[in-house]
Amino acid sequence: MATEFRPLSSEEIARLTEQGCSCADWSKVEVAEGFDPAKVKSTHFCGYIKLGVFEKDVSFFGGVTKPAGISNATIHNCTIGDNVYINQIRNYIANYIIEDDVVIDNIDLLAVEGESSFGNGTEVAVVNEAGGREIPIYDNLSAHTAYIIAFYRHRPKVIENLQKMIAHYTVSVTSSTGLVAKGAKLINCRIIKNVKVGPLSLIEGINRLENGSINSRPEGPVYIGPGVFAEDFIFCSDSKITDGTIICKCFVGQGTELAKQYSAENSVFFANCGGFHGEACAIFAGPYTVTHHKSTLLIAGLFSFLNAGSGTNQSNHMYKLGPTHQGVVERGSKTASDSYMLWPAKVGAFTVVMGRHYRNSDTSDLPFSYLIEHEDESILVPGVNLRSVGTIRDARKWPRRDRRKSPKKLDYINFRLLSPYTIQKMLNGCQLLEKLKTTSGKNTEYYTYNNVRIKNSSLDRGIKFYKMSIDKFLGNCLIKRIENKQLENVDELRTVLQPETNIGPGKWVDLAGLFAPEQAVQKLLFDIENESIRTLDDLTETFRSIHSRYEVYEWAWTANVLQQRLSKMIDKITADDIIELTTRWKKAVVELDNALFADAKKEFAATVQIGYGLDGDETTRHSDFAAVRGLFEEDSFVSEIEHHITSKTALGDELISRMEKFRQQ
Repeated sequence: MATEFRPLSSEEIARLTEQGCSCADWSKVEVAEGFDPAKVKSTHFCGYIKLGVFEKDVSFFGGVTKPAGISNATIHNCTIGDNVYINQIRNYIANYIIEDDVVIDNIDLLAVEGESSFGNGTEVAVVNEAGGREIPIYDNLSAHTAYIIAFYRHRPKVIENLQKMIAHYTVSVTSSTGLVAKGAKLINCRIIKNVKVGPLSLIEGINRLENGSINSRPEGPVYIGPGVFAEDFIFCSDSKITDGTIICKCFVGQGTELAKQYSAENSVFFANCGGFHGEACAIFAGPYTVTHHKSTLLIAGLFSFLNAGSGTNQSNHMYKLGPTHQGVVERGSKTASDSYMLWPAKVGAFTVVMGRHYRNSDTSDLPFSYLIEHEDESILVPGVNLRSVGTIRDARKWPRRDRRKSPKKLDYINFRLLSPYTIQKMLNGCQLLEKLKTTSGKNTEYYTYNNVRIKNSSLDRGIKFYKMSIDKFLGNCLIKRIENKQLENVDELRTVLQPETNIGPGKWVDLAGLFAPEQAVQKLLFDIENESIRTLDDLTETFRSIHSRYEVYEWAWTANVLQQRLSKMIDKITADDIIELTTRWKKAVVELDNALFADAKKEFAATVQIGYGLDGDETTRHSDFAAVRGLFEEDSFVSEIEHHITSKTALGDELISRMEKFRQQ
């Protein structure tokens, strides 16, 4: 955009007037050197105006090109950059800076009135619809900042200081002038009021946008498509909102897509969420929360890495003191078609919810379970999801489905399936299941825990799956720690196994995608309270540091658990201890992989082939199925499992062989 402007000459004013342009005071109109009045037609100017140079052709969909310039418009108090195309403005454009190469074609209204923060500072009432967990949204809000604001209300000084930081940022972006940044396109739109538009945004066919920021970036443009209504919003880079979606008081994170008449209010969606057909009300949608179906309502809950089935819904209203109830569905869970949960409830990580659940349950210490309805009872099958190929497939697909192209990623996401966060829950789960068995008796058919019932056989199997997964995780960490290290003796082994930090042991938390030791989170909260963390940039850097040190913290946690298991400190560990742990790891890996192998095989059973080979016999059905789905032996996932068993067995054998040499020293 030109930095120097000059007054119009009398000849230029005359030419503009001849071409149907008008202005009450031409002295308030300035132009850049090289301005050609021939490119401006049938336009009324008012207020202070600055115009750039229009000398290029502009490309449109379908290969159409038109010369840059302004026509058929009313422009009030605007600065317009070089090679902008503006045409068919049915009402007016007012109080905007319009940067170079912008296209504004066939719109009703684009205007800012008074001072606007463009959605920044809007309070979004998440999780508890009656209030009390409001998040003031802003341009660079991360899932982790939002999590602390929503769920650490018991630390009022933390909340107060974070609110001050966000209020300070909001003031810094408040202006009476809007922005349409370089290369943005606004085509066939209706009403746009108090909206900031980022570079290369494509906005077409919308009905109304009001009080919001579209934080598009050149590397990650934002698309807003036909029929969208949005007010009090912030849309981040790489997001897509289209197909009649209705938004009110929402934050839409990087790579998130909302489409097909989706409706959302008082909700926050973080990285790579997807909302289609259904409805969201007062939800905290952590990364990868996805709902694809009509009649699916997510309300008053915390979710992340969720896949919500058709007809999924929850109740947060007991018709007493209002919609005050809330729910938590921990990461990686799925809801089957027509599943229902009565809030308040808490669902453990990577749980599959099937049926309708009318009792307030808490299964957070029993992750990787099935929660099933049977005769109006909630039946829990602990740990069974650890053998599901779907669980493993989900964990592998999430990183591949990251739509964030912007180099500045707001959310720090840890995709690990097994981590101190989930393994700690399994350790707790083993203890509580064994305690249930001890207190209720071994011959009890069903055990009751937090309003769910657990069958005797399911309890035993759950303990088995948890113990195998714990052994697998501990062995993974141990082998990764020793792998590729040239060790000559046990003393060198002990040195390598020493943690680099004392932060890590104890409880871990999931800050909406970011795994962190509770000790690190408590330090962060203390630093916010005493103002060691004074700015939003400081806060972001702290989250980045915690995320980058995950493996350091993970080993500190693992080393502590190993010490407890072996009843000895790391500096007393022996080669025999490593051999024992590695042997248990090998056994766990092979057993879990064999369970996955068996689960995958079900997808190729005869019953799955029903509907194939419609007009033929059984041979035709098998051939049709093989042509469409492939053969079991050739399936890539099956091959991966087989390779995993072989490679991990070899890795374990190699480590045991190395340790055998230490025993002989």
